[in-house]
Amino acid sequence: MILAHLDLDAFFAAVEELEDPELRERPLIVGGDPHGRGVVATANYHARRFGIQSAMSCAEALRRCSHATFVRPRHSVYREYSRSVWSTVRGVVPTVERTGLDEGYLDLGEVAGDFLAARAVAEAVQTAVRAATSLSCSIGVAPAKVVAKVASDRRKPGGLTVVVPGSEARFLAPLAVRKLPGVGPKADERLRVAGIATCGELAALNDEELRGLLPGKVGKLLRDRARGIDTRGLELGTERISISVEETFERDLTDREQLHDELRRMAREVAEHLRKSGKTARTVTTKLRYTDFSIRSRSTTLRVAIDDAETIAELACGLLDRALEDRPGALRLAGVGVSGLVAYHQLALDADWAAPFQDVRA
Repeated sequence: MILAHLDLDAFFAAVEELEDPELRERPLIVGGDPHGRGVVATANYHARRFGIQSAMSCAEALRRCSHATFVRPRHSVYREYSRSVWSTVRGVVPTVERTGLDEGYLDLGEVAGDFLAARAVAEAVQTAVRAATSLSCSIGVAPAKVVAKVASDRRKPGGLTVVVPGSEARFLAPLAVRKLPGVGPKADERLRVAGIATCGELAALNDEELRGLLPGKVGKLLRDRARGIDTRGLELGTERISISVEETFERDLTDREQLHDELRRMAREVAEHLRKSGKTARTVTTKLRYTDFSIRSRSTTLRVAIDDAETIAELACGLLDRALEDRPGALRLAGVGVSGLVAYHQLALDADWAAPFQDVRA
């Protein structure tokens, strides 16, 4: 296989800079209220020099860079740019697995016979994206998904890294284990305590050592990935794309009616995004973040896809109620999302047809 991972550079911030060129020379943070409880969605590279990263609190970002400019996310604008990017990419490489607004995998083997040709195709993709949208992207090319994804992050912004067959393990070996997709904070902590800091050290563990640190299938999976072994191909026709709206409240909320009002407002925004995109959705999800920053989500999947705000709101509120029955408490954040998108318009359903058949907890 010859695969590539494409990652748009600081996507939200880059779009804001295009919309307002005066922002280009400033530390720019896209996120919530820096004087409230918002978090950083992304930051441009000027801001990143101050150690500002995604998911950091906006208050901390302001402490690190008091002269930064903060803007609220505009997801409808980002979706329009994303559509232009992926339409352009498919004009060069037809087979794409889009995994988000700003990233995805490309099957370069379909248009390139070897890795030298694949480099030229990847360069053509970068040129086409910049010409069509004025956005830059970083690309990693490799025989395996996990290696391509790591490689795309190596030379940001606008970089291209090619890892040829046989060099996957050598490329990954010096990198921090945390750089490996699938290694979360808990696994990273267990490995670090055991003195395993790099992918090479993880790759060198024998079965007994691995079982003592990361038991079960997860340990073997991560060791394989550290060795550059990943047999996954592109997942076609199942793009993991969803539409969601969430908000960090200015103060923790416990009042159920107020929470319902917030979810109804979010549901209206989600429904508007669905209609503008010409899509309907089969799964509705409510996301909750408690005051201790723990996250819970509840989802329900319908027999037929919907796009009307009233039904989305009704389902989202019901999911919230059930989640709070399982775990009561004040909420710092709530969100409404839809997935299982269908690319055609569906009439709003009556209550019987909209009955869910699956309820998922997370």
